[in-house]
Formats: sequence, structure tokens, C-alpha cells
Amino acid sequence: MAEEQKPLLIKRYASRRLYNTETSDYVTLEDIAGFIRDGREVQIVDLKSGDDLTRQYLLQIIAEHESRGENVLPVNVLNDLVRSYMIPGGGMMPQFLQSSFAMLRESQSKMVENMTAMNPMSKMPGFEAIQAQQEAFIKAMTGAMAGKWGPSGPAPEVQADDEATGEDLDDIKKQLADLQQKLSKLS
Repeated sequence: MAEEQKPLLIKRYASRRLYNTETSDYVTLEDIAGFIRDGREVQIVDLKSGDDLTRQYLLQIIAEHESRGENVLPVNVLNDLVRSYMIPGGGMMPQFLQSSFAMLRESQSKMVENMTAMNPMSKMPGFEAIQAQQEAFIKAMTGAMAGKWGPSGPAPEVQADDEATGEDLDDIKKQLADLQQKLSKLS
């Protein structure tokens, strides 16, 4: 496995402190959320028992963000998640979420590719910095929703969500085009 694909190993000590094994320092839940927003997978294990605690800590990060008013998940989605725990085997919810996030990541990648390929500014000096800012903007817009999801079969409910995603992407494209126009006037 390549180094960049390897999950960042975080060890939890008996004192409940979290230790980043790459940088040899202690981290907070907010630091871990930042790693994930930056596209890094993490694995959190208990030092003594070796138990994988990743799921527990990811849910805690989501709960803390939600409690601070950073509402990413609508109440009806939370209700559906709770309901899915009542169905033996979890029902269709895990597959639906996996396919939805896979589609979101794929559309983000395609949007970035299209902006680069069709943009006449791509020949301009410093374009790479602008492109990096655009990618950071897109990551920031959807970073809270990104997590450790794998591809899965499509679910019928995805069609309804595509409309909202398409509108959001069109809105982001328009904002980025406006920013590019302003930048070209400055040059």
C-alpha cells in the first residue's frame, strides 16, 4: 500500500489521550477532523487492547460538530439512520450512503478536471495556486460530509439527491467563475 493511501495511525492511551504516530505528538478530535477534511484516512486504535476505535471517534466528531450548530445532517436523515439500526442487518442504508458519497466524490473530481481543462486561464502563470484554492474551497464545502466510504451498488433514492447536488454544483461553478473574472481583472 502506498504511503499516501495508508491510514494515519492514531493510538489512544489509557489516559484517553490520542497520539499521532507519524508526528509523535498528541492530537485532539478537531485535529483528526482536520486530517479527514484534508482527505486523509485515519485509524484509531486502543494501545493496550488493540481494539479499532475509529468508528466510535468518527461518530463523536460528527456529534460534536452537530451540537455546536454545524448542522450537516438534517433531522429526517438522522431519523432514518436511527431507524436503520432497528432493521436486522441495517437494511439498505449503509449501501445507499456508500453509493451517495462515492457519487459525490466522483462529481467533485470531474468538476475540478473540467474547470482545469476548459479554462483558458490554465496557461496563465500562477494558475496552479488558483486551482489549489478552488480545490480547497470544494473540499471545505463538502469536507464535513466526506468520510471513509467505499463504492457500492447504486440505490434508487440517489436520483432525488442528484438534483440538489447538481444545483449546488452549478452555484459553486458560478461563484468560481465570478472569482476567476475578478482575478483576471486584477492581472
